[in-house]
Amino acid sequence: MAKCAICGKGAHFGNNVSHSHRRSNKMWKSNVKSVKIKVNGGAKKTYVCTSCLKSGAVERA
Repeated sequence: MAKCAICGKGAHFGNNVSHSHRRSNKMWKSNVKSVKIKVNGGAKKTYVCTSCLKSGAVERA
């Protein structure tokens, strides 16, 4: 699974709990996009989460 190159955000794991309290595995995927960002004057393609894109932590190329 892709991880954010800026903040390291990735998938989280836990349990689905039904009404009868039976448990099954659950995975929450973070909203990670493949984007071109500016690094040292050049463009590099990396995975960045949408919260980093929205906050302006990276500059798109």
